[in-house]
Amino acid sequence: MSEVSPKDADLFMPFLGPLYRNFAQPYGWAAFRIVIGGLLMIEGWPKIIAPFAQTGFVEGLGLHPGWFFSPLLAIMQFVGGAMIAVGLFTRPVALANAVMLVVTIWFHITHPYGDAFLTAEGMEFLKDNLQYLTADGQARLLSDGGSAFLHQVQSKAEFNSTFWSAGAALIAAFGGGRISVDRLLIGREF
Repeated sequence: MSEVSPKDADLFMPFLGPLYRNFAQPYGWAAFRIVIGGLLMIEGWPKIIAPFAQTGFVEGLGLHPGWFFSPLLAIMQFVGGAMIAVGLFTRPVALANAVMLVVTIWFHITHPYGDAFLTAEGMEFLKDNLQYLTADGQARLLSDGGSAFLHQVQSKAEFNSTFWSAGAALIAAFGGGRISVDRLLIGREF
């Protein structure tokens, strides 16, 4: 019978320690980093296509001039997401994205979507043109003007921003891990 490594002494099944250290942790961390970075890229892609589309948004946050900060936001999300996914300059890029995402959480909480998805005119139009909605859509949307839908969208926005900011903050704290471009090129984590 082999001795238990001191690293594995606290594990319930110490014999699994090498599997955790050599496989589960590095590959699990790389997968987590790829998910967070990939989601940032997906959210950043529309901003890359229209780099000035967020000008009003960033100026509303007090960041002037918007023509400068809107493309910067696009680059930080898309290119930063790609860098997080592959593990390149991981900590500073993840920290910058975490800060940006905390601002996003603040924005979603302080600027909710509101209570009415449809105006009175929009409601009347849909009531007169029911062919635009399924029976389920009619029951859900016309009963409350889309309020439940908007609350669902608001919750999703807050949840997604919280998940991404927490993920980016964890990556900023722990770095790219063993399976990263940082480790491959520099021989250590950034």
